[in-house]
Amino acid sequence: MSPRWAPSKGTGGKSTGVEGREGAGSGDGDRLLTARPLPGRRRLLARHPLARFLLRRTATAILLALGVTLVTFILTNLVPGDPAAANLGQRAIGDPAIVAQFRHHYGLDKPLPVQYVTYLGNLLHGDLGESQQSHQSVLTDLSTAVPATLELAGAAIVVSLIVGVAFGVVAALRRDRLTDQLLRVISLLGVSVPTFWLALLAFYIFFYRLGWAPGSGRLDPGMTAPPHVTGLYTVDAALAGQWPVFWSAVGHLALPALVLTAYTVGLLTRFTRSAVLEVLNQDYVRAARAKGLPGRTVLFQYVLRAALVPVITVAGLAFGALLSGTVLVESIFAWPGLGAYAYRSATTLDLPAVMGVGLVVGLVYLTVNLAVDVLYGVIDPRVRVQ
Repeated sequence: MSPRWAPSKGTGGKSTGVEGREGAGSGDGDRLLTARPLPGRRRLLARHPLARFLLRRTATAILLALGVTLVTFILTNLVPGDPAAANLGQRAIGDPAIVAQFRHHYGLDKPLPVQYVTYLGNLLHGDLGESQQSHQSVLTDLSTAVPATLELAGAAIVVSLIVGVAFGVVAALRRDRLTDQLLRVISLLGVSVPTFWLALLAFYIFFYRLGWAPGSGRLDPGMTAPPHVTGLYTVDAALAGQWPVFWSAVGHLALPALVLTAYTVGLLTRFTRSAVLEVLNQDYVRAARAKGLPGRTVLFQYVLRAALVPVITVAGLAFGALLSGTVLVESIFAWPGLGAYAYRSATTLDLPAVMGVGLVVGLVYLTVNLAVDVLYGVIDPRVRVQ
């Protein structure tokens, strides 16, 4: 800041300036005040509010992730049952030595606070523990299961956004007409029909009866997975130029992804319709129309930018729900994803695997919420990080 002049009060002695800095008085004359510069880090954050927002949210996310591990650990250990009895055979469970060795190997013979502190210490080093079911590292199991679910949920949310937003806009623009009534019925059916029932029906009709869809799994029998880069078979096959594998992966992905889109499309259609109808009645939209702007310009630059803010919130929550709630769909289509892995881990009381799944789901929701908050300011200029 440039120095500024301020009249001094009194004669002689010391006086305190407006900026909180002392200076020597000189009679009834004037005194030079200089601003105290901010520290480098504070000055950087003051100039970049988005960086300050991201740092604050990151710190909050770390605390929430710690809370997720604590809640998951407590709930997992409150479940009645013995992991040794769930994982050992009938003969082994009758041998006290084998049971004691199993409990010592997985740290189940220690007090619960000690187990939790040990888990946190291992987690800081990237160790999620050893699965009692697969006898592999939980991180290794999740590196296979999470990309499979991410591919399925990603395809479902992309299709849902395109179809749901389009349906909602059309329904709002043709309010109370036949098109609006038809789209509202479709969205109501999508929200009301149970996903697992729709998955069974789709598998029976399109695979068993018509033969239009391939069987279960991610690839055709006898086909080798593409070289691992991202874990997404469609992406990895395209990067490797293995187009038969790519089309096989797309074919296996299509039917379960479309089943998952039914509920999300219905949800997004209803929310988009309500949001667009609310924005259409705003004064700035009427003013834009009165100026003679084309209808397409008013729709895309005025209406959609404001209406997409609540839609993004719903889409973020729906994506998190797809990643963590595809248990039944993955079981029906034998999709080796996070839902199927969580189901097997829960039924066998695989405590390290259940803890790993809970941590992944918590981090997914934290990441999605952060992305949604950032997108608010990108889409709507009225919403900025202060």
